[in-house]
Amino acid sequence: MPPHPPGTAPLFAPARMERRPLPGGGWLLRSRDPLAPHAPRVMDWLWHWERAAPDRPFLRERGPDGAWRGVCFGEAAQVRALGAALLARGLGPRRPLAILSGNSVRHALLALAAQAVGVPVTPVSPPYALQSDDFGKLRHILRRLRPGLLFAEEAAPFARALAVEEAQGVEVTTAADWDALLATPVTAATEAAIEALDPDGLAKLLFTSGSTGLPKGVRTTHRMMAANQQQILQVWPFLAEEPPVLLDWLPWSHVFGGSHNLNLVLRFGGTLWIDEGRPMPGPFDRTLANLREVAPTLRFDVPRGHALLLPALEADAALARHVFSRLRLLFSAGAALAAPHHRRLQALAEAHAPRPVPVISAWGMTETAPAATIAQAEDAPPGGIGTPLPGVELKLLPVDGKIELRLRGPNLFAGYHEEPEATAAAFDEEGFFRTGDAVAWVAEDDPGQGLRFDGRLVEDFKLSTGTRINALELRLRALSALGGLVRDVVVVGADRDDVGLLVFPADPGAVDAAWRERLREALRAMNAAAGGGSSRRVARAMVLAEPPSLDAGEVTDKGSLNVRAIQARRAGALARLYDNDDPEVMTP
Repeated sequence: MPPHPPGTAPLFAPARMERRPLPGGGWLLRSRDPLAPHAPRVMDWLWHWERAAPDRPFLRERGPDGAWRGVCFGEAAQVRALGAALLARGLGPRRPLAILSGNSVRHALLALAAQAVGVPVTPVSPPYALQSDDFGKLRHILRRLRPGLLFAEEAAPFARALAVEEAQGVEVTTAADWDALLATPVTAATEAAIEALDPDGLAKLLFTSGSTGLPKGVRTTHRMMAANQQQILQVWPFLAEEPPVLLDWLPWSHVFGGSHNLNLVLRFGGTLWIDEGRPMPGPFDRTLANLREVAPTLRFDVPRGHALLLPALEADAALARHVFSRLRLLFSAGAALAAPHHRRLQALAEAHAPRPVPVISAWGMTETAPAATIAQAEDAPPGGIGTPLPGVELKLLPVDGKIELRLRGPNLFAGYHEEPEATAAAFDEEGFFRTGDAVAWVAEDDPGQGLRFDGRLVEDFKLSTGTRINALELRLRALSALGGLVRDVVVVGADRDDVGLLVFPADPGAVDAAWRERLREALRAMNAAAGGGSSRRVARAMVLAEPPSLDAGEVTDKGSLNVRAIQARRAGALARLYDNDDPEVMTP
């Protein structure tokens, strides 16, 4: 009998922080709680739940008929057979598995099989193979990876991608081969490989999103991922009492969906309902339909997903009651959640949830497997990313009026795949990883309240007056003020007299004189509310008709903008923005 009835276990452990000043300025911040002993491999938990909860649903997805289907933990024998099939093909540390298709039960089982027998796996972002014209990022990844096997669940959509030079000579397997893979005999060699799995061996090669250049392969070990799940347990103790239930779309080609969420379900014996929806108009309707059937205990999403969910919940009390009926946490990551959205989510929770549902965030990277800081308070502020997890040390250094974040810990990677120069540049002389991110104290006199994200150091800039512009803060205020008019904005003005915006409209076809006037009025209202001087006001804006390009590296497949790539590729538009005689320049 668990010590707490379902839904009543305490959410958070107290945040007990140690902060000490550094000799040259700045601070070292870490938890006073050490990382507790833990299983060294996440795969150990698959075998545990196979025995302890064989009938509990593990993975669920929509079938062709629209009904939910999937596997229970007791069907983990499929993983052994698939592992045997990979070993029979000679896969191993130097011949990894690459998965081109999106989230599915087969994808998960094959990836787990690879990890179980010591075959590194790389889930490749599907847009690189389906939406790209030149397949530049896909070809780059395949050159780095040199896979021994490619899995594409359905061959036809990937036909063009599989024709690239880098894929030639590599065996391709699809759903049509699934029964044959499962029929592979599980031999003594298979069981020996499972037993001998090295916790410090390579489990995944996850490629960064490429928001600051070509994707880099992050060497992710079994121990990194296992340590990260233990760290999460120590700050969210309720997970030990309540197997998590997720309805989740986040792609497994990225660390948030594939290492944080999938491993969370595996570690704590939960159920992952695979959401085929996406946080964009149209596909999000499928997410709403799924939420009408599945009441999750945890809701993970990026800010755009929360923004789309808000009006649906506010307009439909029955849906809101269902969504909040079992929910313990609302979690936003991947980017900062706008303060108005944070408040609206809190209001919905207060109106419809049977118990408090905190709206929280965290911070991490592909290189940290991924969580490094997590909020541990029910009243976590908007933009707050919490405190360092047990075992994580943060070095916080003053840089040009900001605080640079560096870190080390048991969940940190050792280096990039076949990129020794990038690896050497990534670490300082004490072994701390240079993240390139900035943070600020929620309350400098109380480190227990943690940190808030303060943008990327490379995205901030100075005006010609020497005034420093916090690009993240201005972007969030603009997105909040401009509402559904825009998809995103880029804050510009380095070495100029004032701040400008490059605006990507939500619907380029809707841009007309009336739309422009609504945009102008929204910018005026934003400036009026901001007060202050030039650092808080937008002086000019230009609407960009062409959406950000995936092939040109202007946008990642997660939707994050590459600010440097946009400014370089659209240098002409940037110059026009500061031409006071250009009729396309909008002045609020």
